[in-house]
Amino acid sequence: MVQKSKGPPAAPEQPKRRGRPRAYEPDVALGKALDLFRKQGFAATSLDDLSEATGMNRPSLYGAFGDKRELYIKSYQRYREEARASMVAIFREEMPLRQRLERIFASALNIYLSGDTGPRGCFTVVTAASEAVGDPEIRAMVLDGLTELDKAFANCFRRAKEKGELPETADPAVLAQLASATVHTIAIRSRARVPRKELEAIVSGAIDVMVGAKR
Repeated sequence: MVQKSKGPPAAPEQPKRRGRPRAYEPDVALGKALDLFRKQGFAATSLDDLSEATGMNRPSLYGAFGDKRELYIKSYQRYREEARASMVAIFREEMPLRQRLERIFASALNIYLSGDTGPRGCFTVVTAASEAVGDPEIRAMVLDGLTELDKAFANCFRRAKEKGELPETADPAVLAQLASATVHTIAIRSRARVPRKELEAIVSGAIDVMVGAKR
């Protein structure tokens, strides 16, 4: 006697689908591209380099970010957003001027000295400034970043002057340019692997001048 089947045979178990590699997530891939551009600059970074760093083939890169220049610009925008986020609270919180400047420059050094293979410096100063010579859009981004930093510092010095931390003769705009110039020089020197202690000595001397500056 043949025993009747109680139901259709069970379907063979389907193999589990593997999720996309993490490198294919746009946010992760953009971070990897940013690291590479900061290390090598625009011209020295090839599409093959970007493909290897992100784990994405060329068609995937184009589909997600556009061409190399578009990816570079998006990387620079990402860098500026991260740098701004790391410092915005320091600029806004109430604290003595010297303490504020010390924290701002320390935060900048943390950014410039980061990197798995060595200090990468500042995206704006080290690589974007070079591309700004021949690319109007990148030049506008660089100028906007420089202006934004100048204004943030000028506001710090203006508030300090109102609280009596600076003499009446102090010029917040001039002090802001000096503070920005200090940021730029430690960015360049960090790229050249000047030791952190030496960079901190430069910062300390600059702060002494700014806090006690008279015109």
